[in-house]
Amino acid sequence: MNTGDSIAYSNERVRAFSENPSFGNLVAGPDLAWLSLHSEPAFDPDMPIVDAHHHLWNLPRAPYLGGQLLADLGSGHKFIGTVFVQCSEGYLEHGPPELRSVGETEFVNTVIDYCSAQGFPFACAGIVGYVDLRLEAAVEIALHAHISAGRGRFHGIRQSAVWDANKEVCATVSPPPKQLLADRTFRRGFARLAPNHLSFDAWVYHHQLSEVAELASAFPETRIIINHTGGPIGMGPYSYKRAEVFDFWRRRLVDTAQYPEVYVKLGGLGMPLSGFRFNEQPRPPTSQDLAQLWRPYFETCIELFGTDRCMFESNFPVDKQSFSYSVLWNAYQRIVSGYSLTEKRQLFNATAARAYGLEGLPNS
Repeated sequence: MNTGDSIAYSNERVRAFSENPSFGNLVAGPDLAWLSLHSEPAFDPDMPIVDAHHHLWNLPRAPYLGGQLLADLGSGHKFIGTVFVQCSEGYLEHGPPELRSVGETEFVNTVIDYCSAQGFPFACAGIVGYVDLRLEAAVEIALHAHISAGRGRFHGIRQSAVWDANKEVCATVSPPPKQLLADRTFRRGFARLAPNHLSFDAWVYHHQLSEVAELASAFPETRIIINHTGGPIGMGPYSYKRAEVFDFWRRRLVDTAQYPEVYVKLGGLGMPLSGFRFNEQPRPPTSQDLAQLWRPYFETCIELFGTDRCMFESNFPVDKQSFSYSVLWNAYQRIVSGYSLTEKRQLFNATAARAYGLEGLPNS
């Protein structure tokens, strides 16, 4: 059964990962021997979970395809579905440039088929793909091509907007232009999302959250889902300014949270961007370690957005360089252990299912 291995990965993407020192660790893959130094049983194995954000890719030395995804999903927690988010994988090598990203949606289908054959049909129950929303008339064509290829699972677009003046800060292979979300051409394309019943995943740094608020103000009917806890930076010039960054991040979240169609994903703090440097330690962190470090961030988001607009994400395999899947979800469960059952279900499955229009998930 095809796990996605036969899909030709984009040579351009692999070359970019290989040549960019910030992404060299992804090419090499996580240190599995180091990760094995600490393991934990599931803290709350009966809680149904939707992983609201993960990737898939066929990097030569660090594949993350159907087999790897199912291995993580089988680590002890009760996963009932996942959401795949674009990562420039499996693009078509020929045809109109605006349609080449449709290859990624087709690539995800091969993983869905593999997981379904293995008894888990709800892997990638939601697909978030990529379309350059600055393509003018071609935007509608590209959106419809993704929707058609997605077999009922295509629910959103992500076009990264992360930008910082300092080159030490890098969380994407190809940094987008400054103030992308305010670009008039981008916004003309953005206006086509709501009529096609598509959401927008916003990947920005903490100092760009005001740009998300401005976008939400201009398009109040379009669902916007902030990625990775709003991108608080802890690297480069921000390395020793964690308290300052936190205060700035919180103030910007207050402004953003006033728009009811803006949601936030809790996670993504295992990336080097966050500055916690877990992968530089002698042993992997425990779930208690993670819960202690992350509680202020997640509780702030939940306070401002409510559990009905917050959802947990793994950001695997990116964050796999810092901790194992089971430890990550244990940390989340520890942070909200005192919440009501209704609140927990919103954070772990219901919010993601509603935000992405996931249907038919078991035991949700």
